[in-house]
Amino acid sequence: MTRPLLLGCIADDFTGATDLANNLVRAGMRVVQTIGVPAAPFDGGADAVVVALKSRTIPAEAAVAQSLAALQWLQAAGAEQIYFKYCSTFDSTPAGNIGPVTEALMDALGCDFTIATPAFPDNGRTVFKGHLFVGDALLSDSGMRHHPLTPMTDANLLRVMQAQCKRRVGLLDFATVARGPAAIRARIAALKAEGVGIAIVDAVTNADLMQLGLALDGMALVTAGSGVAIGLPQNWGIAPAAEAAALPPAQGLAAIVSGSCSTATNGQVTHFIRHGGAAFTLDPLRLAAGQDVVAEALAWAEARLGQAPVLIYSTAAPDAVGATQAALGTAQAGELVEQALAAIARGLVARGVGKLVVAGGETSGAVVQALGIDSLRIGGQIDPGVPWCAATLPGGGRLHITLKSGNFGTPDFFAKSLALLDAVAA
Repeated sequence: MTRPLLLGCIADDFTGATDLANNLVRAGMRVVQTIGVPAAPFDGGADAVVVALKSRTIPAEAAVAQSLAALQWLQAAGAEQIYFKYCSTFDSTPAGNIGPVTEALMDALGCDFTIATPAFPDNGRTVFKGHLFVGDALLSDSGMRHHPLTPMTDANLLRVMQAQCKRRVGLLDFATVARGPAAIRARIAALKAEGVGIAIVDAVTNADLMQLGLALDGMALVTAGSGVAIGLPQNWGIAPAAEAAALPPAQGLAAIVSGSCSTATNGQVTHFIRHGGAAFTLDPLRLAAGQDVVAEALAWAEARLGQAPVLIYSTAAPDAVGATQAALGTAQAGELVEQALAAIARGLVARGVGKLVVAGGETSGAVVQALGIDSLRIGGQIDPGVPWCAATLPGGGRLHITLKSGNFGTPDFFAKSLALLDAVAA
């Protein structure tokens, strides 16, 4: 008998999808992440399915169309609740895509109210009085103000969301959340009576998210970062369990590819190199000049694979990224790097890599598509928001892969993630 699908999730990028899936697994759900909308119907093998899209920075109309296609598949699978997941730094522009996708999903579901909160305290993302903090800094004072595609210069989420939405945006504040589910539901009723359709929700601790989760029981659509996910499984009587994160043993060589230019990933690349890691820098200007940097990188890696993990990266500081974008254009620079790293990842796997770390949302999307991966089984957490995953490749081989959001992870993430996987395999 096919098990019912409890939670159907739509994520706007691939690392965000694994971030969400990771929190659901930690809370005890069995989770499968699909790469794009599946062609086959749901087979009943999970409590939650996360459909990973690459829609964060594409035109809003295309993001809406992809998200509605994902919704249709999840509804056909019988999902009891829908979850639209975006980044914990609320990555978007005044044109979207968070607002347009949220409102399109509300329209399709006949939903007159939903919440929005990117809060994820485990990763230092908190919302207070409607303002998003990254650690101790407002979003607008964080490294996200330099993001090459979605620079975030306003920490007031009510303003950011209202600029993208036709519905009125309101606030469900910290004092209400602290009083628990009954107070939250009462405030939602009051907001709806005032004509509010979307409420930014304050949350500064995991306890806030657990209380919020209880109040969201039965809400047709939830929109959030990954943090709210820790509070939803309890509504189905699900509790944390080790077996939810079980993966098959890992095999093969180890490699890292990094395309993110976030502050966190810059630190991780620097840490890896300073501690003796072998690293190859991918130069976008050489790619643009037609030089075969992909072949050069793979030849460099082949000589070192098996000795220790290798890192191939295009990660750079904001001033260097800006100079490259000025020379090539933002879109062309990003596309060149994504496709080169995807080709390199495919070449590394062909050379025996079975343990692959990928850093950066856009890079992760390009890599999994290049490898022909159509779904991932979600395993244990490396750092908050980042799990190991297992994939079956088109040729039948197995790959363990982690897709790290650029902003996530400790400075030693690269070495730590591979050491953790080896320890589990042992």
